[in-house]
Amino acid sequence: MTHILILRFSSMGDVAMTVPVLRCLIKKYPNSKITIVSKAIYKPIFREFENIRFFKVDFKFKYKGLRGLFSLFNDLKNLRPTHIADLHSVLRTDVLYGLFKMAFFKIKRVNKQRRDRKKLFRSKNKIFKPLTPVQFRYSEVFNRLGFNIDLTSHIFPDPLNIGEEIRQKINGLSNNVKWIGVAPFASYNGKIYPLDLMQKVVSFLQRNHQIFLFGQGEYETNKLEVWSNAYKNVFSGHTLGSFNNELEIISNLDLMISMDSANGHLAANYNVPVITLWGLTHPFGGFAPFLSTQENMLVSNRERYPKIPTSAYGKKIPRGYENVMRTIDYKEVIVSCLNVLEKSTHHRNL
Repeated sequence: MTHILILRFSSMGDVAMTVPVLRCLIKKYPNSKITIVSKAIYKPIFREFENIRFFKVDFKFKYKGLRGLFSLFNDLKNLRPTHIADLHSVLRTDVLYGLFKMAFFKIKRVNKQRRDRKKLFRSKNKIFKPLTPVQFRYSEVFNRLGFNIDLTSHIFPDPLNIGEEIRQKINGLSNNVKWIGVAPFASYNGKIYPLDLMQKVVSFLQRNHQIFLFGQGEYETNKLEVWSNAYKNVFSGHTLGSFNNELEIISNLDLMISMDSANGHLAANYNVPVITLWGLTHPFGGFAPFLSTQENMLVSNRERYPKIPTSAYGKKIPRGYENVMRTIDYKEVIVSCLNVLEKSTHHRNL
């Protein structure tokens, strides 16, 4: 039997971007056995795939260090895969790639377009051309392994069923208005829309819509709690209790407002329209949510800040570039949201 082993250890957004590819792969090759190798925290992302095996990795304990990588190689080898897709291409998977090649396994890895990325992200003599979207780079790996999948044939699933636990938590929230998710944080400050401006967006939209706020960690959840206490129609998602529960709400949204971060990808996987706000990164980097349209990607002013994008992940903040996202008018964000909501036909699975 064909057994495809897929390596993608992190981060959440990059892991989430594998989902559309997996749907197309399973649709065309339904009898193939598939094992995802990733961190345990990301397992809920794949909950729709009943027949996919999830192999969790922990690089702090069992698979720590070089010895741990050899142990991981042996454990994965014992699964007897026929094909291996490295969708990560970092130092750890490079070591595994070499070990699998020496053991004569069929393995291919993702092309990160490092040469073109360098040209896009450098500050001088920048070549401002779009890179291939990550989801299509992933699909190319499977094509090179001999699995010819076509992302244009992708079909979205229905939203997840909202379980009884969540129904009790959101009891009293109106189902007669549009639901909007707001994920105002990102892994780096260069990708975060100023919170005073985002508060104005939330304040306006909550008048006629139900807002769900998403964030993680004490700092983010404390900030979100202030907004949920201040506004009647704002609900803080961290009270839902688990990542699984958050996904059930996310899949049933009418709109997600996100930075260049994981929540945008999670929503896009369920055909939820996503408004993304871009700071020191840019959609040309290839990290836009799946099938996102150009009008839904609000970018900072490159005429004033021509070094954008400064990096793939927003870590690099040149002097004078601390406030680039203030060039995105909060009123523009509101208008874009209202335009999307006017056309929204996303149904809710209550």
